[in-house]
Amino acid sequence: MDRPSVSALELQVKARPVPRHVGIIMDGNGRWAESRGLPRLEGHREGSSSVREVTRTARRLGIQALTLYAFSSQNWARPAEEVAGLMELLRDYLERERPEILDNGIRLNAIGDVDRLPRYVRDPLDRLIADSRHNTGMVLSLALSYGGREEILHAARRMAEAIAKGELSAAGMEEKDFEQFLWTHGLPPLDLVVRTSGELRVSNFLLWQVAYAELCFTDALWPDFRTEEFLRCVAQYQQRERRFGLTSAQVKRDDPPQRAKA
Repeated sequence: MDRPSVSALELQVKARPVPRHVGIIMDGNGRWAESRGLPRLEGHREGSSSVREVTRTARRLGIQALTLYAFSSQNWARPAEEVAGLMELLRDYLERERPEILDNGIRLNAIGDVDRLPRYVRDPLDRLIADSRHNTGMVLSLALSYGGREEILHAARRMAEAIAKGELSAAGMEEKDFEQFLWTHGLPPLDLVVRTSGELRVSNFLLWQVAYAELCFTDALWPDFRTEEFLRCVAQYQQRERRFGLTSAQVKRDDPPQRAKA
């Protein structure tokens, strides 16, 4: 059987409920470059084209939030030359994509220990976040200097401070009380996590949020991951039965109070 065209596949995906929030672990830039005899940084440069294409596709599908794992807390340990090159690429991305983001009603967000970013990155990042804050379209979150364990630890510290000040009662704590201290507070629940390059792990990405998210792993290296690959991941998500601890029979009854916990 012939595979549907990309446009036909997009129509098929649009006809079914799409995930509210998609997170992507963008992996394989370095291997893409090395397999072509190029410097690793060229893979990251080519990967920025995938960022633009996937962001556009997610917006067309009506996905509410897209979170991209752009630079992890652990990436600071990479060679200084590579880190500096990545920071320059990030600055270039923020300046180049500024019209795209503002003209398409996208709200830019950043999660992670962004205070560690150099000023030449922080300045355009802060400006674009501020200038897009009233946009009502998709929220594009860049995970920068981000780690899932670091996020949970940061949230626990802030929660402990709130308890010490009497702003919160430890005895009555619920999940929603803890979640207000996470960097992702205000974003929709995470429905789908995609990882490229064939690796089968989440690599410290959105560890709290991933609890009931669907996972999709693809062999495509990030610079090769474009619209068709993204659509296939969303289509795979749409074929899953999401039970959230319930039985199939309960899910099929579509009990609204239970499903709302998604």
